[in-house]
Amino acid sequence: MHRLFVAIRLTRPIREQLLSLMGGVSGVRWQTDDQLHITLRFIGEVDSHMADDIAAALASVHHQRFEARLDGIGTFGRPGQPGALWAGVAPHEPLKALHKKVDQACIRAGVAPEGRAYHPHITLARLKRGSGSVQGVVESSGGVTSEPFSVESFGLYESTLTPEGAHYELAQRYPLA
Repeated sequence: MHRLFVAIRLTRPIREQLLSLMGGVSGVRWQTDDQLHITLRFIGEVDSHMADDIAAALASVHHQRFEARLDGIGTFGRPGQPGALWAGVAPHEPLKALHKKVDQACIRAGVAPEGRAYHPHITLARLKRGSGSVQGVVESSGGVTSEPFSVESFGLYESTLTPEGAHYELAQRYPLA
């Protein structure tokens, strides 16, 4: 079985900027450089034949290159007990359009439609019950922005879960027009 997702790999300067924001909170699993990306579509576990079908379907996705930038920091989860700390990405429109095309390709390959609304973001940390408060990070870095960065491709990634966190490996890269 293959645990797959589709994502945009961030440029080195953006990853370095995000890495510089991390730290100082106990019990938090910060993302590593290799884990920083913008998810376009989580697929989940599929067999080898379905993985091949997904890879082929994604090759049919045509989308123009575009620019994006970092846009704020926030949390997902219940108030007072967040589960993740994330950095926002703007503008949303080209990311949502690319997400829709990727989702349609996955559906054509036999993957069930995405059930959640798409919110473009970069996960910075996973929070556990008992983690220290990330409110200080949100307050001190909440207005984070960046210079625009070019989005020139997306990729199909395989995720392997380990006790130290997920390990991601690029299975296929797809250039944008």
